[in-house]
Amino acid sequence: MSAHDPREDRRKQVGLACNEDVRRVYIDPADIARLQAVADFSYRAFSGVSDLLVAAARDPDAEAELAEFAATLDALVVCHGAPLVSSDVLDQAPSLSLVGELEGDRFGLRLDVSAAQRRGVRVVDTSNGSSWPTAEWALGLALVGLRNAGALFRRIINHEPSFVLSNLRSGPGFDRAELRHKRIGMIGFGHVARCLVDLLRPFEVDVRAFDPFVSRELAEAYDVGFATLDSVLSADVVFVLVPHTPTTEGMLGAAELDLLRPGSVFVNVSRGKVVDTTALIARLERGDVVACLDVFDPEPMPLDSPVADMSNVFLSPHVAGVTEESRRRFFSLMVDDCLRHFAGIEPWFELTPELVRLRTSPRSRGAQSSSP
Repeated sequence: MSAHDPREDRRKQVGLACNEDVRRVYIDPADIARLQAVADFSYRAFSGVSDLLVAAARDPDAEAELAEFAATLDALVVCHGAPLVSSDVLDQAPSLSLVGELEGDRFGLRLDVSAAQRRGVRVVDTSNGSSWPTAEWALGLALVGLRNAGALFRRIINHEPSFVLSNLRSGPGFDRAELRHKRIGMIGFGHVARCLVDLLRPFEVDVRAFDPFVSRELAEAYDVGFATLDSVLSADVVFVLVPHTPTTEGMLGAAELDLLRPGSVFVNVSRGKVVDTTALIARLERGDVVACLDVFDPEPMPLDSPVADMSNVFLSPHVAGVTEESRRRFFSLMVDDCLRHFAGIEPWFELTPELVRLRTSPRSRGAQSSSP
């Protein structure tokens, strides 16, 4: 008979390391209460430099403080302000079995994911908490684009004479302007795309997606057809849903944008750097497609950018995923995965070294990566 491990008798210990703004804005007391049903919860404030897209700088003093905080924890959750969860931190926290990042965009920039894997510590990233509002905004932009509502709004705010409704018989916003039964193209089939598919179901659309890396079993589960990038770009509405990685940067250039068919709608709610800006401007200047852009390269958009004056463009300032609900959802999803983990169930939002490499390593242009 194996010896009884006394650690099995004690309550689990979960700690959160981040700055005060995250604790105030992201953490719902109701989720802490859910967690405290099975674990003790503690918080430690850190005020390091925070940037979603830049790896946490090595700070020996901050890491030593984090190691002291994590020494008796079973799960450590980090977010903005926290130092790197390095191999040194992991070495001094023998009880850790899970580390999590609330908003790391699945790049592992505050976590040494490989070191965690070597120690048998699961890693969770719940950045997909913003997928739901991003999908909702993408749907809204598609509807705006199909009706060319940006151009109509410009006319009103420019105090131009109202058009006579009976004279509107053709053109953008009239021809094929309903979403129902349209062909939809999705570049990337990660969390945002899957949320968007659910929102599109009432419109009975035909969804085709380009994503070389996700499981092909998703085709049946979500009733989508995986296709080539060329095929996806020829849809009635094209959604750009891939993250910005070394592979996806500039993946949509002049040749790809030329495949957009006249009368189609181009929606980008991912990252501006995925699209070549010069090529995008040139394509939009032809005036035969409508673009709805929540992101742009560079950001913020230059005030003198020609895109700002194009009647076939609708713009929003990178707000698709920014809601109070999504901020709270990051921690709520993390609590869900902590509870699964403590119950002996695999977490839903695990981050592995393979997924990190997929997002950070350059690959051939023939296989662009999507959000895992």
